[in-house]
Amino acid sequence: MLSRNNLILVFLILIKFLVQYLAIDSGYELHRDEYLHLDLGKHLAWGYRSVPPLTGFISYLIQLLGNDVFWVKFFPAAFGAMTIGIVWKATEALNGGLFAMLLASSCVFFSALLRINTLYQPNSLEFMLWTLVFYTVLQFIRTENIKWIWIGALAFAIGFLNKYNIGFLALGLFLALLVSPQRKIFGKRELYGALVLVVLIILPNLYWQYTQNFPVVRHLSELANTQLVYVNRMDFLKEQFLFFVGGLPVLLIALFSFFTYPPFRKYRLFFWNLCFTLLLFTYFKAKSYYAMGLYPILFAFGAVYAESLLSGNWKRYLRPVLLAIPLLIIIVMFPIMVPVLSPPEIVEKSETFEKFGLLRWEDGRNHQIPQDFADMLGWSELAGLVDQALEKVTDIEHTLIHCDNYGEAGAINYYSKQLYTDAVSMNADYIDWYPLDAFEIRNVIMVKSTYDDDPERKREREFFESVELIGQINNPYAREYGTRVWLLKGAKVSVNQVLKEEIQREKAE
Repeated sequence: MLSRNNLILVFLILIKFLVQYLAIDSGYELHRDEYLHLDLGKHLAWGYRSVPPLTGFISYLIQLLGNDVFWVKFFPAAFGAMTIGIVWKATEALNGGLFAMLLASSCVFFSALLRINTLYQPNSLEFMLWTLVFYTVLQFIRTENIKWIWIGALAFAIGFLNKYNIGFLALGLFLALLVSPQRKIFGKRELYGALVLVVLIILPNLYWQYTQNFPVVRHLSELANTQLVYVNRMDFLKEQFLFFVGGLPVLLIALFSFFTYPPFRKYRLFFWNLCFTLLLFTYFKAKSYYAMGLYPILFAFGAVYAESLLSGNWKRYLRPVLLAIPLLIIIVMFPIMVPVLSPPEIVEKSETFEKFGLLRWEDGRNHQIPQDFADMLGWSELAGLVDQALEKVTDIEHTLIHCDNYGEAGAINYYSKQLYTDAVSMNADYIDWYPLDAFEIRNVIMVKSTYDDDPERKREREFFESVELIGQINNPYAREYGTRVWLLKGAKVSVNQVLKEEIQREKAE
């Protein structure tokens, strides 16, 4: 039978799932990235251009379960719930009482993770695994039981197969160990056995990277040139305060606890790990949310110390106040953090969104709604236009759907009801999935974004018997607003050969 504390934890987890499913207005669709991640499940491999292999295996499982929105949203919600559970158990391991466990869990629950955990992206699992690795470090320091080294190594290896950012965790933790008494761990042979385990688990992915000429390097280069170039280092540091804004008092208490609370002095490496990892992220101009995995475990320390500080007769009455802060702040922040407001409602409250910098997109300019929300609009409309084009084709088995970017291709594959073969793109992993040896391409449905330099398709008119504009995305709030769908029928040249040459050039660059 579950204890009272565990029953409360189960109740929190159930509430977590409920909130995650209610945190999206019905007018929004899946996010651009989610479509790509779902399509990975159709092409299982030990690596991808965009992410490590684990996302593909989870996507395959989602497809087996029916591939509907419920299951797409289930996994990030589950990983978010697990993060709360790990923090709860970490607080318990530090001898925290029920108040401390509730406080630490609330700081994690009522945070930017509410948004992260609505999206089927590697981030939810990433932050859960970061928290699990830190939990194993905590338990090893507390018990010196060797099993925690092995569990930590396993968690790290799984994290590597999920997202390579966990390498920053490893480097930050390594530097923190060097300046702390826990550096004695480098003398334990079990540590090196655990490192061998890590290498064995991630070796298939490393071999895949090698055989593919390390596409991760190109992906990181593109990321640095197209997105990270707009990152301001000071903005990165300032935005760290926004992710867990309701838990800031507890986070500050945690940082002080490593120097003022005797039982926590042996855990001081968590402080140094935070400092070193943030410095690394700042130097490499990382996106601000990359660092979110650093914080959940710290709330366990802050909550236990806060419980100790508020143990006097009159001080006990301050506990409900501290417990209420994360909830009260998230009530205020909730409408701007998650897409519960429709686009017109966001426009009405644009000053609030702009004040928090939420209207600034990756291009460095302000737009009507946050980019994250704009990436959840217009997709089924696009798929409907593609279906209209397919209805005009008699030899559909010889028709290719060619898109400008991965969001377009993935959304068409998810929503279209007329597909003979999946939509593809020269963008992201889709460049490897062109069915050029499966059939002769006679017709092309071309999806062109608003940055198109040939809006009349003059280039294609000499290579196809007919070129027809089917329509465009008309949702003014969608990031893909104005994206056009063209039907090119009756190829006069070998489209297969042209695309093979273009793909070779693209991969060679």
